[in-house]
Amino acid sequence: MAALAWLIIPVAAALVATLWAGWAARTPRATGDPASLAEHQRFLAAMERSTASAAPSGATGERGGQ
Repeated sequence: MAALAWLIIPVAAALVATLWAGWAARTPRATGDPASLAEHQRFLAAMERSTASAAPSGATGERGGQ
């Protein structure tokens, strides 16, 4: 019985390695770059609007007097 256990361990390891290699070598999925870039541009525009409206007029972002 112990010999069977010693045989099953490398067979199971080889099976796991085969599955992992197949998963690692798969072709990547399409990422949808145009939609992602458009979403990022909308995010940047919203951040610029929110920071521009939140900053008081004449503020330079530096600490005054220090």
